[in-house]
Amino acid sequence: MAAPKPPVAGVRHLITIGSGKGGVGKTTVSVNLALALGALGHKAGLLDADVYGPNVPRMLGANEAPRGNGDRIRPIEAHGLKVMSMGFLSPGDKPVIWRGPMLHSVMQQFVRNVEWGELDYLLVDLPPGTGDVVLSLAQSTPITGAIVVTTPSEVALEDARKAINMFRQLHVELLGVVENMSYLVAPQSGERIDVFGQGGGKRMAQEMNMPLLGELPLVPEIRAGGDSGRPVALGGAAAAGAKPFFDLAQAVLGRAAEAAAIKGPSIAVED
Repeated sequence: MAAPKPPVAGVRHLITIGSGKGGVGKTTVSVNLALALGALGHKAGLLDADVYGPNVPRMLGANEAPRGNGDRIRPIEAHGLKVMSMGFLSPGDKPVIWRGPMLHSVMQQFVRNVEWGELDYLLVDLPPGTGDVVLSLAQSTPITGAIVVTTPSEVALEDARKAINMFRQLHVELLGVVENMSYLVAPQSGERIDVFGQGGGKRMAQEMNMPLLGELPLVPEIRAGGDSGRPVALGGAAAAGAKPFFDLAQAVLGRAAEAAAIKGPSIAVED
């Protein structure tokens, strides 16, 4: 029998967000979902686990360096979120060139040695693929559940299925699928344009026996918010492009509660 995984002190639920491939907007989903959870009254944090391509600092408009507190690290606070990212430690265009053991070490530092405080939800924005970072987290940290992000494209769906099967092999509960860039609404005519295909995420969710948590549209405000460091979710559910993320947040809250009811909160909170 495997030894129990030590909990992350103060964190009730740890949720990983993966995709199996890059280019599907996983970080955009992670950032706006975290902000929506915060706006709904939950204490939320965001760990950018994409060591090689950390985009969370830019999307949140945060560029300060984290400070130490003894052997602990104080996370950056941005728009009410507690955030940690390699982008704070290696800013700009400087690449990170590491092998697997170093990735494991830094992930343990980010999870265990960061002063996350009391959080209801810590979201982990995973790197693309099914490699070292995911394996390190799954083997060492109790995870409430995983979300898989895809687009309707068959190419994206093929890799999303690999991500789903990876989480299942690692015995991580799957909260559901998010279909990003589901459709574009033409600004002049209001016509719906299925840029990357139609309904792929829903079909895959049904085939893989898991919920479809949301279908997020392709709108300019979402892209502009990420580029400017002012994500659309900051404007509340009524802001242009923001409502789908708040609907997604509600769906994630429901699925996390279901997962906790089945096996209890996977991340214990210290008294």
